[in-house]
Amino acid sequence: MAEPILIWGAGAIGGTIGAYLARAGIDVLMVDIVPEHVEACRTAGLAIEGPIEEFTQVVPAVTPDELEGTFSRVVLAVKAHHTAEAVDRLAPHLADDGFVLSAQNGLNEIIIARRVGAERTMGCFVNFGADWHGPGRILYGNRGACVVGEVDKSIRDRTRDMHRLLQVFEPDAELTGDIWSYLWGKLGYGAMLFATALTNDSMSANFADPERTDAWIRLGREVVSVAVAKGVMPRGFAGFDPTVFMPGAPEAGARACIASLADYTSQTAKTHSGVWRDLAVRKRRTEVDVQIAIIAEIADEVGVDVPAIRTLVDLVHDVEEGRRPLSRETLQVLIDTCRSASTTAS
Repeated sequence: MAEPILIWGAGAIGGTIGAYLARAGIDVLMVDIVPEHVEACRTAGLAIEGPIEEFTQVVPAVTPDELEGTFSRVVLAVKAHHTAEAVDRLAPHLADDGFVLSAQNGLNEIIIARRVGAERTMGCFVNFGADWHGPGRILYGNRGACVVGEVDKSIRDRTRDMHRLLQVFEPDAELTGDIWSYLWGKLGYGAMLFATALTNDSMSANFADPERTDAWIRLGREVVSVAVAKGVMPRGFAGFDPTVFMPGAPEAGARACIASLADYTSQTAKTHSGVWRDLAVRKRRTEVDVQIAIIAEIADEVGVDVPAIRTLVDLVHDVEEGRRPLSRETLQVLIDTCRSASTTAS
């Protein structure tokens, strides 16, 4: 039997990928901290639900305490703010010549590389829609981009191997020599999704409301400005074109992009972001510090002003800690900040 691919985190992303690989006959071992979910996956099976496809697949799974052995291929799919802890726990199980692929949102490759080394770190951009709905149940709401690449921009045999494996899950998966451009492109969109989570409205309703467009445009411009100052040219995906948010780009392009996002998000069974689910349903901390606050930290390094990003982080913290509700009034604070910053910049 071939050495299993270890998937650390069997939630929305890791669970969906793991179920597809296992169904294709590929040896997979999933690790998750929720005992009930682990038990469901390895006994009754993991149910993939939603409009794309519905099936139930038994997938070998263990809790971290039950894991034994070492593995050459580890797919890390935990929430971004659990990255450091997860890497520290999996490190003893990582083979000397092995690597960790980050199937997460944000710039977690930076954190992984600091702990196990850049040579043992691989990047991955994922944009499909999925939600963990409980032990043994995942909603797969829509297909989306899936791109794999090395953090040093090389393309190796191991990169090609992971690309072929990811094509089992997403036939249109891509192999790239510039994974950072995709990760920064996703951050522009991701900042907007964090902002849509400040209300109970759907992602589509948020993007379709012209009164909120100034916020989405300002957030996009700030993220892209930081990326460019960092020497990265963000790449687009699924109707999101970060180039229209470049410094000095005409506003018409940005508005057209927002309209495209309203249409795109209206066509998925996943109506709200995972951030909203964390705040409204699961009542837990979000990934805002490691996904969005890090943009402000990098902005300080490269000398870019990001008042909208900073306000967004503060507002999410306010909701997490019960100081503000999920409401249009909370989002309005961000909208006002974005309009003021854009007026000052012009």
